Amino acid sequence: MPEEGSGFPTGRAMAFAAQFAGVYLNFSPADATSRAGKLAAFLAEGMAPQVGWDGNGKFAAVAIQPYDIRILDAGNAVVSVAFQSGSRRLLLSVPIYYSGDDSGRFAVSGRPAILPAPAPAEVPQTVEPETDEVATAELKPQLEGFFQAYAKGDTTGLQRYLAAGKSLASFGGAFDFGGLQELVVPAGGATREVEAVVVWVVPGASPSASPEATSDASAASARIEQAYRLTVEKQGDKWYVNDIRGAGRAVG
Repeated sequence: MPEEGSGFPTGRAMAFAAQFAGVYLNFSPADATSRAGKLAAFLAEGMAPQVGWDGNGKFAAVAIQPYDIRILDAGNAVVSVAFQSGSRRLLLSVPIYYSGDDSGRFAVSGRPAILPAPAPAEVPQTVEPETDEVATAELKPQLEGFFQAYAKGDTTGLQRYLAAGKSLASFGGAFDFGGLQELVVPAGGATREVEAVVVWVVPGASPSASPEATSDASAASARIEQAYRLTVEKQGDKWYVNDIRGAGRAVG
């Protein structure tokens, strides 16, 4: 992808195209007049107000993000914008004109085109590390206590599980600890990189909610599994947490 230094303002062009896509990709007959008015802020002179839509049916898009750009010349580019519609991930190809003068203006210069997005990459399998069952048994209760305090925001309790001189921000009660689902502890020395799958309980309806609301499945507490990588150190006969971050790629 060309950089800003190439002469074409790629970042601004991609932002302009994504903003246009947010209007263009959402339509219904009830909003036709409003849509045409919003699209006018993007379109080159002489383009049809609805950019090819016949005024019937509905379409909706979410998760709209700039994806790629192809520079054609100093004043023209085609920007790809990624979006989600229903269960489908798609791309919108948008032709963009750049004035190149002091005004630095853009315009959509032709009809867009919807294209399929690339399928997910095929991730090759990885080799599972040799695990240390003894260290796993030692670490499990320590990490359960750590994650309990990490969820609650119990600063004093959390400090009991951290390596000397370390401090960590916590969730401050945003989640409840629902359990340590998996723990992978590779063989090694006094400092290890371990992976933990934790169940967080996402609070549902507040205690003051009506009985009708609390009976709704959407108002119930949710459980969600999250994967973390932790750096742990053994000091004496106990393990302590040095760092925590997202686990990255799954093993196996």
